[in-house]
Amino acid sequence: MTHYFYLHGFASSPKSNKAQDFARRFAALGLTLHVPDLNVPTFERLTLTAMLEKVADEIRTLPLDDVCLMGSSMGGALALHFCDRYRDREAARVSKLFLMAPAFDFAANRWNDLGAEGINRWRESDAHEFFNYAAGGLRPVHYGLYEDLQGYNAYEIALSQPILIFHGRRDESVDVEQSVRFAATRPNVDLRVVDSDHQLLDQTDLMWAAAQTFFDLESGMR
Repeated sequence: MTHYFYLHGFASSPKSNKAQDFARRFAALGLTLHVPDLNVPTFERLTLTAMLEKVADEIRTLPLDDVCLMGSSMGGALALHFCDRYRDREAARVSKLFLMAPAFDFAANRWNDLGAEGINRWRESDAHEFFNYAAGGLRPVHYGLYEDLQGYNAYEIALSQPILIFHGRRDESVDVEQSVRFAATRPNVDLRVVDSDHQLLDQTDLMWAAAQTFFDLESGMR
């Protein structure tokens, strides 16, 4: 029996619209979609390194079967880095990755948003406020997040697992060119650019149909 995980994005939670939508669709097939809370240790003290360990902890609790990962935005980058950093441990069980608008260069996204002065202010104050969709308001995040991200480079990663990516050409949060660049030299990556924005909420039916085929869900039920 395969275990399915959904990794939510930055400033999000297990209650995100896409996470809940996919969880309902998996449940209709009698399957569980695990959606861990990745705001670890807290949203304010978040690091990618802590998120990776959280995913590993969740997988360790499950029987030794295959794992398939779905990831949205920063959760997409998290899925990729997890398979790289934990490839000889818990990630050895991961067979496929389904990524939605993956933030392959999260640090660069923040640089584009804040500029050099904004990054300097973040470093000097050790806090920058981001809108947290789960909390419904602004919350301060420590500079350690940005520092931690400097140790990760998605474009240096080479994986053997099949990777399916959906990315909106009108994405204003994560430039679709990040996915284009990643897919260009990797034959195991199927990139599907769609006419949508970062949330991809108008593409859920299309993505679900693709996920059913990609994960071979109907066959797995027989």
